[in-house]
Amino acid sequence: MKITLKLLGISFLFLFFAAPATAQVPDNIILTEAENEDEQGPLDDVVDKRTIVEKRVLPYDHIREADLFWEKRIWRVIDVREKMNLPWAYPERPFFTILMEAAEAGEITVYDAENDKFTAPLDPDEVASMGASIDTVTTFDPVTYEEKIQIVTNEINPEDVKRFRVKEIWFFDEESSTLQVRILGIAPLLDVKDENGNFKYEKPMFWVYYPGAREMLARERVFNYGNDASPMSWEDLLEMRFFASFVYKESNVFDQRLQDYLSGVDLLLEGRNIEAEIFNFEHDLWSY
Repeated sequence: MKITLKLLGISFLFLFFAAPATAQVPDNIILTEAENEDEQGPLDDVVDKRTIVEKRVLPYDHIREADLFWEKRIWRVIDVREKMNLPWAYPERPFFTILMEAAEAGEITVYDAENDKFTAPLDPDEVASMGASIDTVTTFDPVTYEEKIQIVTNEINPEDVKRFRVKEIWFFDEESSTLQVRILGIAPLLDVKDENGNFKYEKPMFWVYYPGAREMLARERVFNYGNDASPMSWEDLLEMRFFASFVYKESNVFDQRLQDYLSGVDLLLEGRNIEAEIFNFEHDLWSY
């Protein structure tokens, strides 16, 4: 018996040391670091981060009409110059550039800004020409001194888009007994200037239907304070409501904005009162 166990032990050691240290991989699959760099270019990071690209967006919960106990529509304004909203104007990838590129490529559908009902979709060509100006420049040939007229197209500068409008709906779901909010649309506001470059007014360029753009926004990273490795997307930021804003309109019988009948400090205070009413509505539903 002892002899048999010794033989088994010797056989095990022989197999252990005789086995290769690594599994055999075909030569055509092995890529050296230099070959990988030639195919993809230098990697400006520690690893190739694929979490955002491969992330799946969870669909919204199904809400029955019979469970909608209460709802209110709110319109907000997000100013990218506020400290909390600085990632919206991140120079390498501004939020406006993300929307424009997706709209021009046909990845998302944008709608006319005449109303915020999402009734008139725009073609990618219409979006590409929106906001772009055409100038004629007179030049002279350095050899023949012949006068020539050239047509120059000026594209939209993302820095001219300093604010965004957000349309959202607050509702109370009786099935889950929770007050929820969903963003319906986002509209970039373009600064309109006179011939001397002075600011005149701002106008919405188009409306993006947010539920239809969630898949695209989930693949776009957001600059995250304090941790560059955090895989945070624009869809995450909007769903977590990680932004500063103020209310400029609520659903009302006259379809008026707050600035139509208020001004100055009263305008800001009324927006805060609207938010407080929503909070108090949920709080008053419960008894302690």
